[in-house]
Amino acid sequence: MPWGRLDGGESPAAAAIREVAEEGGVRAAVEGLLGVQELPEPWPGWIALVYLCSHVDGEPEPRDRETDAARYYTLADLDALREPVEPWSSWLVRRVLAGRFTLTRVEAGNPLGGHGSFL
Repeated sequence: MPWGRLDGGESPAAAAIREVAEEGGVRAAVEGLLGVQELPEPWPGWIALVYLCSHVDGEPEPRDRETDAARYYTLADLDALREPVEPWSSWLVRRVLAGRFTLTRVEAGNPLGGHGSFL
């Protein structure tokens, strides 16, 4: 699951799309906001915005040192893995694949503009 930080002047949704391309080799589109996660040590005071994205184009492949296996997984695929998976990513992916989430979509009627407005 791609993670990352904002580049200067970059919106959080744009950062999510960039990170998916950099770490997984595919073009994605943000479908909505899954939630906000306060991060533990060593990042006290930091938060993560967690987006659900859809596949637009490309084949998943590792693109940098952060990714060792870029592909789409089913729950059965995850259960069959014999190597460690980062615990929070595993927990979140399992919730999403099981349909146990609430998605906040872009609010197009927002007077400030729909892009980046998850209300």
